[in-house]
Amino acid sequence: MSDTNVIVEKKDHIGLLTLNRPAEMNTFNVPFARELNDALWGMDRDPEVRVVVIQAAGKNFSTGIAVAEFKDKTNKDYREFIRLMDEHNHTIAKMKKPVIASVKGYALANGAGLVFACDLAVAAEDAKLGTTAINVGLICTGPAVPLARSLGRKKTLEMVLTGDMISASEAERLGLVNKVVPADELEEATMELARKLAAKSPLALQIGKTAMYAMQDIPYHQSIDYLSELFAALCSTDDAEEGVRAFLEKRKPEWKER
Repeated sequence: MSDTNVIVEKKDHIGLLTLNRPAEMNTFNVPFARELNDALWGMDRDPEVRVVVIQAAGKNFSTGIAVAEFKDKTNKDYREFIRLMDEHNHTIAKMKKPVIASVKGYALANGAGLVFACDLAVAAEDAKLGTTAINVGLICTGPAVPLARSLGRKKTLEMVLTGDMISASEAERLGLVNKVVPADELEEATMELARKLAAKSPLALQIGKTAMYAMQDIPYHQSIDYLSELFAALCSTDDAEEGVRAFLEKRKPEWKER
């Protein structure tokens, strides 16, 4: 196993990022957070990659920020540190390409936040998720932002203020993960979803993701008009022309790499 904190690989237009601090339950520290963000941006810039998967070495996805990091810092130090720990929440939302979390074991605190920030998630049926920082006198403010976008205020407050963990099946019921599978099927189920997305028009995926995030931040009627403009822009692209032509000719489309 590599000694890097995040292993970067590519396979069939799928970018694979493996969280690689298994002995520390893939907890966040400064090098880990920096490598994760650098790897995400690298995948977004890579023309061969159409979809990104975040998976984990060891038994657990991530149990959050390493508790030992919370000492011997000034307020200024903590502000810079926490900003870095939360950076993936910005990064994934700004990326053009869809990001899938492949969740096993514990996904807690900032680790749960990483799952919530991903566009899609597949979880092993024995996985546990929770915003647990409250249990050590802290609070999951960063994870609460993507969590609230999926849950709403009351359930987000319940999870953040109690620190209780939920099962993968409950996470699926709440809309926090897309699919729950037996643990021994997690990798294949994640890759099946990734392959399905990688077969789509890269440009359509990018516009779709941009649209979904943008409409959360603007009023209803404005969002309809803005998304209509995005769709109109897509319709005049080479990808749209190729997709329609391939459908009419009853063949698989050949997408351009970008």
